[in-house]
Amino acid sequence: MEHYPFDSRNPLYRNKLGALAEGETLRLKLLLHNDAHVHSAFLLLRDDSGDTVREARMTVGDELDGYRFYECEITLTEGLYWYQFRYTSDYGEFRVVKYEHSLGIVANEGDWWQMTVYNRDYSTPSWLDGGIIYQIFPDRFYNSHTPKANIPEDRYICEDWQKQPEYRQTGGKCSLGNDYYGGDLKGIEEKLPYLQELGVSCIYLNPIFEAHSNHRYNTADYLNIDPMLGTEEDLVSLINAAREYGIGVVLDGVFSHTGDDSRYFNAKNRYDTVGAANSPESPYHSWFKFGNFRTGYSCWWGVPSLPETNEEDLSFSSFITGENGVIRYWLKKGIKGWRLDVADELPDSFLDKIRLAVKAEGKQNYLLGEVWEDATNKISYGSRRRFLRGRQLDSVMNYPLAEAIITFVKGGNSRDLLDTVLDILDNYPPQSVKLLMNHIGTHDTARILTRLAKSDYVGDREWQSRQTLSAEEYAHGAALLRLAAVLQYTMPGVPSLYYGDEAGMSGYGDPFCRAGFPWGGEDKALTDFYKKLGQFRRNSPVFKSGEFIPVYANFGDIVYIRKKGKNEVLVAVNRWQEPSEIKIPEKFNTAEVIFGNKPNNGILNLNGEDFAVLEL
Repeated sequence: MEHYPFDSRNPLYRNKLGALAEGETLRLKLLLHNDAHVHSAFLLLRDDSGDTVREARMTVGDELDGYRFYECEITLTEGLYWYQFRYTSDYGEFRVVKYEHSLGIVANEGDWWQMTVYNRDYSTPSWLDGGIIYQIFPDRFYNSHTPKANIPEDRYICEDWQKQPEYRQTGGKCSLGNDYYGGDLKGIEEKLPYLQELGVSCIYLNPIFEAHSNHRYNTADYLNIDPMLGTEEDLVSLINAAREYGIGVVLDGVFSHTGDDSRYFNAKNRYDTVGAANSPESPYHSWFKFGNFRTGYSCWWGVPSLPETNEEDLSFSSFITGENGVIRYWLKKGIKGWRLDVADELPDSFLDKIRLAVKAEGKQNYLLGEVWEDATNKISYGSRRRFLRGRQLDSVMNYPLAEAIITFVKGGNSRDLLDTVLDILDNYPPQSVKLLMNHIGTHDTARILTRLAKSDYVGDREWQSRQTLSAEEYAHGAALLRLAAVLQYTMPGVPSLYYGDEAGMSGYGDPFCRAGFPWGGEDKALTDFYKKLGQFRRNSPVFKSGEFIPVYANFGDIVYIRKKGKNEVLVAVNRWQEPSEIKIPEKFNTAEVIFGNKPNNGILNLNGEDFAVLEL
């Protein structure tokens, strides 16, 4: 029997899989054939600086099928580490390096395995574990028609809920970002029974603070609800009503920049404050970065209407994170947490303060960050980030999984999807894994139905505005969406449903992914599917920090088990257009069929572009 020298995902080689708590002892084993005539073996370990490599001599262990184990124990402090192995023999000196997947091979050079070591006190909220997030773009979800006061006159109020969002920057009132449909907080409250039917446990709201665009990522006043959405009293009413349905409310925090049309910058003199743009003597001047920039100040991604904040300025950081600051003000009103916009563009010192502020109001408050890459090893602004080591975020938006699911469903290899999941489980602390925001579409991406039904080519907004789905494209996209949703809802983390995806909404990117929810025109079959899937997830204990056990991955098929205690759920997906016959553990012959076909003698037959979910 042939064995690999090392496999970081196999307990034969590691007594603990995945990320490590500081102070925890890890035993590593290397397996080398007796014919190699090994003299000695060493663990090579370097911290993230990469300046020095430490060696630890491995002791000779047991024998296995003509192979010999070499082993050692390590205990590490919080940080990011990388490791390989080295051994000497009659034939010279060799390395054992990381190969494809998690396997090790003998070579002179190659990749290193990652080791994430997190703070021993790292804890994250329990209320969202096993739950479902529902993301709402507030202006477009539901209009309660509650009378509003103090609406700025320079906004275009769209009276046609079904109208395509304006995509042209005409300079007039009806232009990109300035068309408002009237969705509001009272409207969300009215639809809480609907969200409960979907199994929702958390509402994530895109920004709701006063701002002069419909997306509100250009904050004008952090302490005032935008008048189009309602009042502070309306928010508290929504929070309290949602709580009765077992639903928490999470707000979007946009702190890397404000709007130029804000009480803090006040470039358009809308406010009675002395803004940073008005005078160097402004109390807000130090909040921004002035100097030799194209506009005279630093702005987010070069957009003049979004002046960047100086998060390390004590006045600004105190305003956001202080005892009476923005973070704690809204937590005191009853929200359950914050999602941080562009978290990877916020300095570590600021993120540290945000976590302290969030947790000061309650350990169960949720702190989520927008990070598009592997959040355990991302480098931004010239340094390795430490988002998920216990002193900053609870978890992040899971873009790597989103892209892996979409790629697989559209024709990719299931082994790549499985590797993405296992890489996350390797690198991320389990405290953060259970709260990963597993989306497959957001306000920043094309509608998932469109991505699955169409090619990935996206032209300019004029081109996008003319695109529609034919009946055939819609049917195929909806079939693939069911596959993607089953994967999204059953993998480690928390699925996040972008408003209207369950109703069959389509459209390319901003603003076409932000249309009005089609109340009365929903795809009922698709909505019913999401309701069944959501209720199943909420009622099954395996999705609350349950194990993830791979069973089979072969190009167009993937099978895995989620397990907790005596409860097990098997998920099988066939993205081929042809039927597939898959061998599964025979114990699932007697399982309850939640979706799909019943297995027979350990064989599960799946139709083309189909799936099965079986529960023991």
